[in-house]
Amino acid sequence: MEDVLRPLIVLFGTVAITVSAGLLVDGMLRYSARHRPDTHLPMLLRRVQSPVQALLGAIALHAAYPLAELNLRQDAVIRNILAAAAIMAAVWLVIRAADAVAENMLRRYAGRTNEISRVRQLRTQLGLVRRIVTSVLVVTTAAVAILLLFPSLRTLGTSLLASAGVIGIIAGVAAQSTLSNLMAGLQIAFGDSVKIGDTVVVEGEWGTVEEITLAFLTVRIWDDRRLTMPVSYFNSKPYENWSRGGSQLTGTVFLHLDHSTPVPLLREHLHDYLRDHPEWDRRNWNLVVTDSTPTNIVVRATMSAADADDAWNLRCAVREELLDWLGRHHPHALPKIPTAITDADGERRAMAMAANGSGDSGSRDGE
Repeated sequence: MEDVLRPLIVLFGTVAITVSAGLLVDGMLRYSARHRPDTHLPMLLRRVQSPVQALLGAIALHAAYPLAELNLRQDAVIRNILAAAAIMAAVWLVIRAADAVAENMLRRYAGRTNEISRVRQLRTQLGLVRRIVTSVLVVTTAAVAILLLFPSLRTLGTSLLASAGVIGIIAGVAAQSTLSNLMAGLQIAFGDSVKIGDTVVVEGEWGTVEEITLAFLTVRIWDDRRLTMPVSYFNSKPYENWSRGGSQLTGTVFLHLDHSTPVPLLREHLHDYLRDHPEWDRRNWNLVVTDSTPTNIVVRATMSAADADDAWNLRCAVREELLDWLGRHHPHALPKIPTAITDADGERRAMAMAANGSGDSGSRDGE
């Protein structure tokens, strides 16, 4: 009976200690959050409750395992598994805590500054650094866990050191694109060429940078599609970044109109319309004739806006307003479809009429 009770007591005692420690940590963080409402860190650190419980449980089981006195053949393997679980739980705890600290830092910085571009840059840098550190920790933890669970691999690793140079060359060639994307991601994060939240035009598509990972960058296009491409693209090919150097933009509207268009009146109406429009930031505006053809003229209207979204909405509104105003007050200014008969058409029609006329006369003579 004692052989059964002892392991159960050790197991349930360890579980009780683990749960109690997790609840204690969560209660302390709640208390800190209530008494320090100026910071979000205590509430963010509540994310570490699960990894803390896993870490304490693995450590407690590893330490209390000899008290169970199971005396199994696999005692060494079981203790190695518990040690590996403790290491993985510790890495999980470090990652969660680092995420909480980084997010708290980003929120505090965003609350102190009005420069949205700097906030987006910091978010991009923290995100990439987090992914790199997480990848390194996961790989290192996996290697340590394998060595703990399979001690025979230590001798195998020693024998492989002689061929490490060849393996490194092969791995470097095989992972060339991955490494180039990794370096490109670091250049983007700390080179300030593109950030999360920037408005860009890539491959003819207009959208917003939604996510930057170690290998890929995702752009959310205006119609909610996602354009995913390798990070190295942004270091090797040209693209438009409408947010770099400021988010202000100047929108352009082209109209093809008749030569009789009252351009001065159209220009005056555009100014009157922009003064009452909330999306015009009052920096600049203009309306000029940029081209003339035998059939029409090209009128260009420009207006400034605070960002890309306002510029797009303002362009659409101005285009609709100018066309509506011309249709109501100066319909003759709208482009006309030419309906005159060309020389070739006239010739063909004359020949057809002549042929029809000769046929009619012949029939009458016969009658």
